[in-house]
Amino acid sequence: MFALKLFCVLFVAVSILGCGSGKSTVPPPVTISVSVAMKRLALAAQQTQSVSATTNDSAGVTWTATGGSFSAKNSSSGAGITYTAPSVGGSYTLTATSVSDSTKNAAITVYVTDLASVSTYHNDLARDGANNKEYALAPATVNTSSFGKLFSCPVDGVIYAQPLWMAQVPVKVGGVTAKHNMVFVATQHDSLYAFDAEAIPCLQLWKVSLIATDHGAGAGETPVASAGANRRVGSGYGDIAPEVGVTGTPVIDAGTGTLYVVSKSIDSTGSTIYQRLHAIDIATGGEKFAGPANIDAGITFPGTGDGGATVSFNAQQQHQRAGLALVNGVVYVAWASHEDTAPYYGWVVGFKASDMTVKSVVNVSPNVQYGGIWMGGGAPSVDSENNLYVITGNATFDASNSAAPDNDYGDSFLKLSSELAVSSYFTPSDQQSDAVNDADFGSGGSSVVLNLPTGTVKHLLIGGGKDGTLYVLNGDNLGGAGDSNARQAFNIGNSIFATGAFWNNSFYIAPVGGPMVAYKFDPATNLFATGAQSQSLGSYGFPGATPSVSAAGTTNGIVWALDNGSYCTPQSPGCGPAVLHAYNAASLGADLWNSSKVASDAAGYAVKFTVPTVANGRVYVGTRGNNVGDDESSTTVPGELDVYGIKAN
Repeated sequence: MFALKLFCVLFVAVSILGCGSGKSTVPPPVTISVSVAMKRLALAAQQTQSVSATTNDSAGVTWTATGGSFSAKNSSSGAGITYTAPSVGGSYTLTATSVSDSTKNAAITVYVTDLASVSTYHNDLARDGANNKEYALAPATVNTSSFGKLFSCPVDGVIYAQPLWMAQVPVKVGGVTAKHNMVFVATQHDSLYAFDAEAIPCLQLWKVSLIATDHGAGAGETPVASAGANRRVGSGYGDIAPEVGVTGTPVIDAGTGTLYVVSKSIDSTGSTIYQRLHAIDIATGGEKFAGPANIDAGITFPGTGDGGATVSFNAQQQHQRAGLALVNGVVYVAWASHEDTAPYYGWVVGFKASDMTVKSVVNVSPNVQYGGIWMGGGAPSVDSENNLYVITGNATFDASNSAAPDNDYGDSFLKLSSELAVSSYFTPSDQQSDAVNDADFGSGGSSVVLNLPTGTVKHLLIGGGKDGTLYVLNGDNLGGAGDSNARQAFNIGNSIFATGAFWNNSFYIAPVGGPMVAYKFDPATNLFATGAQSQSLGSYGFPGATPSVSAAGTTNGIVWALDNGSYCTPQSPGCGPAVLHAYNAASLGADLWNSSKVASDAAGYAVKFTVPTVANGRVYVGTRGNNVGDDESSTTVPGELDVYGIKAN
């Protein structure tokens, strides 16, 4: 018995001490670890997202959040759990904590925007270009480490129109309906695309051709050639090349889920050119309201410019360059020329959104032609009382005549009623010189409207054109002819082909050949300081830049702008990528980031007058892909949407 006990003791000792091997067989204590696959997320309000954590804790992790909710409390290692973002925008933290060791955890920062949409040119009807509900993009997060190009979406033509964005739209894909944040892209090939705004790689939800037979076209219609031997519009300068389809930025009615867009096409025989207003279901791409509506010579206005008592709309000569405006159930569309090729006029037509019938019409130069409304691609701006404001191009001005003709408004700032009656105007003192020297007052954006809460001035406007003068006007009464009728007039040194952005009492704009500049607004006097508050180190080539601003209310402002100086078409000095710049809005003195710093961030080739769209931690940029202005068949990527944003890690 004693021998047996001794054997057992020796056996246990050997087992514990690992005798004969020099190693202990007692397993070391387990060190719990927790990690997450992504450290940053940008979501729309109430958007759902699968998140997961990796852990060696067999009991898994417990999830907590400073806002929003989870589909379950716990998850095992690597298993997805559904997070639903809160309805209020802001920055939130999701934490995965080991069940067995509460000191071990990992966190995800979630930036939630309660921005519903960017549904119109330059963000809103005031055209101020500001998204004040952006929480992911801030001076601290926009750098080459945490921000960059996420993905690209190829399209079938050059993108001149600003991309539009909508949050949480129910879309059926593959028989399954789910909510998507969506970005909408219109091309010069007369196509309209809807992409998931975030999916990597690019996810196309639907695509339609606006010149297909199910969208009102005849068989064989094509976009209109604007360059080469088959050119049917313009004077041969190739300002827009290689074709014209959709140029003006569409507009979305969020209430009805309808996108309105104007297409241009030519029939299979090459004899008839069409323009049509389409009402597109944003969930399916289908036509609505028995559309489209033909825009043709049936639209007339009293005037002698055609040699008779009335003038008629000419679908071939009129170029739909300005962005569309949706106001109180009416879609307003403006036109100018193709490369100043006469005959053309400055038209604005209001279409009822519900059935696209013509509701109102104005021709701003009916007796003299010219006077186009194009505004560097800008859209009519609108005040809080539904008045519209536009700036016209070169034409005769005779509105101050004591007798007819007295309704031609060349190179003028116009206030239009909702019925498109001219209720007041401002015409600069150098109007005649502008007209003679092709120095359009209307080369710049339609204006920025400040709807002032107090004081005798309810609405304040700011805009300018080729002579480089910014005019600040009283929107309640624009004042008439002469610079003395402006509240302010100050020259910024270079031509303006842009719509400025307004945020936090600062106005931002980049003229041709000059830097991005900021001017401070004093709400006590309703005047701007005429010296630049700050400016960028670098300059912008033609056509300057229309900036956009992202911010969290009045903090973390970033000014975004595209340098499109190498825009490829014949009059461009060269062909190269668009360069997206990000500046601290508080001081423009240095780039926070730009897309030329890292090779993988390079955008497609530039398109003049294009505007970036900023939403939900991402920036959307329309380009011409690798097209250099030749026919689509000459290029592998005839157009491209580039998407920049916060990186997951």
